[in-house]
Amino acid sequence: MEFTKGHGTGNDFVILPDPDGALDLTTELVAALCDRRRGIGGDGVLRVVRAAKHPDGAALAGEAEWFMDYWNSDGSFAEMCGNGARVFVRYLLEAGLVTPSGGTLPVATRAGLVRARVEGADVAVEMRRPRLYDTATATLGGLTLTGAAVDVGNPHLVCALPGALELPALDLTRAPEVDPAAFPAGVNVEFTTPGEPVDGADGHVLMRVYERGSAETLSCGTGTCAVAAVALRDAGRDTGTIVVDVPGGRLTVTVTDDSCWLSGPAVLVATGEITLPALLP
Repeated sequence: MEFTKGHGTGNDFVILPDPDGALDLTTELVAALCDRRRGIGGDGVLRVVRAAKHPDGAALAGEAEWFMDYWNSDGSFAEMCGNGARVFVRYLLEAGLVTPSGGTLPVATRAGLVRARVEGADVAVEMRRPRLYDTATATLGGLTLTGAAVDVGNPHLVCALPGALELPALDLTRAPEVDPAAFPAGVNVEFTTPGEPVDGADGHVLMRVYERGSAETLSCGTGTCAVAAVALRDAGRDTGTIVVDVPGGRLTVTVTDDSCWLSGPAVLVATGEITLPALLP
């Protein structure tokens, strides 16, 4: 089976070309591919399939040729992945599956249609405007934090740390505890502290994240969008640009009246073949 490996600010993915949806992708196969010791290693799998050939993308086939079939590293589905979408677009371009036009490129996802544009080494994707809809708590060790629940096509809980606690001090080797009634499908939990002012931005936030289905990752694109929306709200703004630094690098989020743009580097680092009998003995 052919594969490509790519990442966006350290959020890494195994990319599987499967234009006609012929691959029997299973939970076990995805988990084996993402295993960092016995497989290729990744935070998730991006299957590249024509929207018309996938049941979750068929409804959008008239608007986008390609569907991003995204799976978490534990083999569960996810509605959306911002960094994954940016890496997905980079793959489409470098594989010659789409032609750069100078405009936007539509991609079908389980969270709906997203649009992308290439900005040199960066790829930006336009997603739905984050929706802040409630408050909830997350418990990590002996620390309980109240955060903002945010819908970015997938669920997030954004928790600001108290001033005396620094991000590197957090132990994210275990999942934060949340109320399953508030998040029946699970939730990505972001922890934040304020950063120093950045020229041209309306705010600067430092972030770490524990992703459902993947544990702590170096970056989470939809998570940075959720964090940016909370930062703008706290600043008394509805729109604006927030720079978010994650362990894997820097992303820029621009929230408009009706959407949200996520921009940052998207890199392909390797291509090859994997032998399935060795992966799934």
